[in-house]
Amino acid sequence: MLEFIVNHRREVATLTAEHLWLVTVSMTLAILIGVPLGILLTRRPALKAVILGTTNVIQTIPSLALFGLLLPLPWLGVRADRLTITALVLYALLPIVRNTYIGIAGVDAPVREAAEGMGMTSRELLWHIELPLAAPVILTGVRVATVITIGVATIAAAIGAGGLGEFIFRGLAMVDTHVILAGAVPAALMALLADSALGLLQSFIQRRTH
Repeated sequence: MLEFIVNHRREVATLTAEHLWLVTVSMTLAILIGVPLGILLTRRPALKAVILGTTNVIQTIPSLALFGLLLPLPWLGVRADRLTITALVLYALLPIVRNTYIGIAGVDAPVREAAEGMGMTSRELLWHIELPLAAPVILTGVRVATVITIGVATIAAAIGAGGLGEFIFRGLAMVDTHVILAGAVPAALMALLADSALGLLQSFIQRRTH
C-alpha cells in the first residue's frame, strides 16, 4: 500500500484535496443550517417531531440510495459535486440539530432566570448565556457529523464526484487490496485527525465555560 501511495502521490494528494473540499463545504453548510434549526426547536417545541423525525429518516436511507433519489433533480443532477454536497449535508444534520437542541434545552433554569432578571432579552440570553454553555454539546454533534461525512464522502466516487473513494472503487474493480487501502487509510486518518482536533477545541471551550 505504501509503495502504491508513494508511486501515485500526486493522484493521492489530488483526491485527498477533493475529499477534504467536499467535507469542508458540506460541514460548513450543515452547521449553518443545523444550528439554527436546533435553536428553532428550543423556541418552537411543536416542530421537534417534524424536524427531528425528518432528519432521523434521512439517516436511515443508504447513501447510494440517497444519491439515486437526488440524481433526477434538475439543478443537482447536472453536477456530481452539487449532488454529493447536498447528500452529505442531509446526513450531517441529525447530530448537529439534535445536539444543539439538547445543549440549549439543558441550560439550567436558574441560570436563565438570573439572566432574565438582569433584563436580558431573548436574543441576548441566546448569544451570551445559552450558546456558550451549550457549545461543548453542540461540538459533540459536529464531531459525530464530521466523522460520518468523511466516511460517506467516499461513496461520492460512485457518481463521479472524486475524492478518496476513487481508489476504493478502483481497487474493488481490480480486486486489489493495496489500491482499496490507498483510499480507505487516508480517509480513516482524516476522520481521526478531524475528531481529535474538534475534541481539543471542545475541551478548550469546556474549560472556558466552567
